[in-house]
Amino acid sequence: MTSKPAVYEFNAAIVREPARSVVNGLRADDRGNPTFDGVKAEHAAYIAAMRAAGVEVTVLPALENFPDSIFVEDPALVFPEGAILLRPGAETRVNETPEIAPTLRRMFETVLDLPSSGFADGGDVLTAPKSVMIGLSARTDRAGAEGLISSLARLGRKGEIVRTPEGVLHFKSDCSLLDGETMLSTKRLARSGVFKGFREVLIPEGEEPAANALRVNDVVMVGADYPRTIEMLDKLGYKVVALKTTEIGKIDAGLSCMSLRWHRQAD
Repeated sequence: MTSKPAVYEFNAAIVREPARSVVNGLRADDRGNPTFDGVKAEHAAYIAAMRAAGVEVTVLPALENFPDSIFVEDPALVFPEGAILLRPGAETRVNETPEIAPTLRRMFETVLDLPSSGFADGGDVLTAPKSVMIGLSARTDRAGAEGLISSLARLGRKGEIVRTPEGVLHFKSDCSLLDGETMLSTKRLARSGVFKGFREVLIPEGEEPAANALRVNDVVMVGADYPRTIEMLDKLGYKVVALKTTEIGKIDAGLSCMSLRWHRQAD
C-alpha cells in the first residue's frame, strides 16, 4: 500500500501563458506597469523550476481578453480527488472560470461548481495537512467560503474559515506552507493566532511579499528580491530556489497564484 502524498508533493500542474494585456493587470498598489517581456521571462523561469522539481506542466494558451488570466489559481482549485470551479471576487475575472473549466473537465473525473452565490479566490485558500484554510478578504466573502467548505466536503476534505489581515489582498499573500508542520508567515498574520499548532517562521521586516513562497516537493520557491528571507530559509535547512517576481509583483502576484498543482494518481 502506497502512502498518501504530502500536501506539497506534486507531479502535475497547469499554467497559462501571459497575454500581452497582462501589463494592464489589476493591482492594489500602483508601482507602474510591468513589461510584457519581463512577465514572460519570469513565467518561463517559473515553469522551468516546476519541471526541475519533478512536475509535469500543462501550458494553456494566453487569453488576451483577461489580463490577469496568467494567475490560474484564482478561478479554480485542484486536488488529487477532483477540481472545484470558483467565482473570483474581481468583476473583470469572473469569466476566467468558464475559460479554464473545459481543461479541468478533461483532466479530472470530478469537477464541482461553487454552490453558493458568493465569491471565492484561490489566492485565499491554503491547503494544510489537516484542513483547507479559507481566508476572508476583499475577494472571498463568507458566502463563497461556506460554499467552498461544502464543495471540499464532497471531495472528502475539511475546510475552515480564517481572517485575512486588513489591507492584505489574499490570505496567501502573507503566508505559505514550508512543510507539514511549519508555516512561513508575516508578523501581521501570525499575530492573529491563525497558525496555532504550527511552527511559525516569520518574514523579516520589509520583505513581507516573500511570504508567498511555494513548497514543491523538495524545494521552496521564493522571490529572488528577498535576500534575508532566502538566507533565513537556507539556514533552517530548506532547499531554496530563488525566482524573479519583480514584474509580476507589480500586479499583486506571487509564486503560488501562477499554477494549479496536484498529485496525479498513477493509472
